[in-house]
Amino acid sequence: MITKEFNLILFRNVRKSVVVLPAIFFFSFMRAQQTAEKFVQETGYFLSLPEHYLDDTSIRWPLVLFLHGSGESGHDIQKVKANGPPRLVEEGKKFPFILVSPQSEVPSGWDVDLLYKLLQHIKKNYRVDRQKVYVTGLSMGGYGTWALAMKYPDEFAGIAPVCGGGDTSNAWKLRNIPIWCFHGAKDDVVPPASSINLVTASSRYNASVRFTLYPNANHNSWDTTYNNDSLYLWMLAQAKFIYKEKPVDISLLKKYEGRYAGPDGDTVLVTAAKEGLMARPGHETVLLKAASENLFFIQPDKNMDIRFLRSKKSIEGFLFLGDRKLFYRRL
Repeated sequence: MITKEFNLILFRNVRKSVVVLPAIFFFSFMRAQQTAEKFVQETGYFLSLPEHYLDDTSIRWPLVLFLHGSGESGHDIQKVKANGPPRLVEEGKKFPFILVSPQSEVPSGWDVDLLYKLLQHIKKNYRVDRQKVYVTGLSMGGYGTWALAMKYPDEFAGIAPVCGGGDTSNAWKLRNIPIWCFHGAKDDVVPPASSINLVTASSRYNASVRFTLYPNANHNSWDTTYNNDSLYLWMLAQAKFIYKEKPVDISLLKKYEGRYAGPDGDTVLVTAAKEGLMARPGHETVLLKAASENLFFIQPDKNMDIRFLRSKKSIEGFLFLGDRKLFYRRL
């Protein structure tokens, strides 16, 4: 296992002001005092490469991101080996995937934007199979797993949160991601309801949610979870969701034609074409491809779709699911 540091470079502008100066001199002074500087944020992480990673440089490998709990936070990277997959690697276990185990500096929660940037760094510098990227974590890392997947659902082929929880309002963003959640029924640190609420909310949109509630486990539900190869076999069996185009009769497409009004006062004109539906929000034209009779997508690998809502007699509107969930009413 290799210890790495990930440097995130941010740019900031330094400006100084002067109180009583002629305008021309003031602005030229401002320009003269503006300097480009760098702020570097370092994130330590353990990297474990598969045993045969160097044997064939044409092979791309699955990637598992592991998020530790609050007790392993800080600046001593060795603490990350306390639990979960990095502990198993330290004990000699060999995984058939790239394992990345970062360390959070603070015990108050994971910075999901920083984790996203770390993922891009790893994908750029190592041979990652981008259709097989997974995230799992325990306790604080369980919370981080849910949050990261809800903010960046395009990244993951599967998630496995352990004794975590979080906000359920964006659970619909997980509709295309296989989920296996774990919790101890006797957990007195993070109540089982924290997982149950997210499992319930996700299941409304996602039929592939699994939930394991250990009847006799307290907060430590991670040893049993990570020591079971069934988790890793399940993970590696998942691939990133891709929308698949299906033929839809033009007569059905014509039923969706019309103008639709959104919640922000915008309107979209929808017309039928041989290729699918043409949506015109303003001056743009976007092709909507059919995944089913009432489900349409724009890009096959993006977690973004449009679902038409039908009553018995007419089309009521459509639901746009992307960064936001928006209802467009048919005019």
